[in-house]
Amino acid sequence: MPELNLIQHHPAEGPGAIAEWAQWRGIRLNIFRADLGQLPTVGAGPVIVLGGPYESNAGPRWLEAERQWLAASLEQGAAVFAICLGAQLLALSLGGKVRRMARPETGWTCVSFADGQQLNVLEWHEDAIDLPPDAQLLASSEACEQQMYRVGPTRVGLQFHPEWNAESVKLLNEHFGDESPLPRGQDDSAAHAAVFGWLQETLDHWWVAPGFS
Repeated sequence: MPELNLIQHHPAEGPGAIAEWAQWRGIRLNIFRADLGQLPTVGAGPVIVLGGPYESNAGPRWLEAERQWLAASLEQGAAVFAICLGAQLLALSLGGKVRRMARPETGWTCVSFADGQQLNVLEWHEDAIDLPPDAQLLASSEACEQQMYRVGPTRVGLQFHPEWNAESVKLLNEHFGDESPLPRGQDDSAAHAAVFGWLQETLDHWWVAPGFS
């Protein structure tokens, strides 16, 4: 069975729909809690890096250890699929920048892709990415131009959260309470299903590109 490492930064932000995709694809997902000091060995193996409520340019001490680990793994040729905080860390490692937005982008948001597709996705972030050199912009929203980018075939960053399913939203709302801007008490099943379909296809392309499948 192929294996895939996943970096989690916060107890309320787990793999969500990514775990469903991995099970469907027959992939063993190895979850590492970076906030608890857990990181894989530096190497060229593929990795998914999740989000979290931390500043990519600063944050707690363990985040600096992760920045060093990510830079070293990229030097080894690791394929990386990175979400929100993860996408910011990836951009910084590849020579991009991260800056504070004029206002946060939260809740269901329409993202427009370079191929003309549009999709409603969940957002919760205060920072934006200035893309690294040689990055290709793949998606934008009205409030944040850099919603998705790619550097080569195997390094992908997303500012939005396609991994957040209904269970993820419930857990985040329970954990963050009134601080959470995510929807409550509404039927978003159709929207979640559309995002999951997109996530499956996108992860499949990323996973197949370096030949891990």
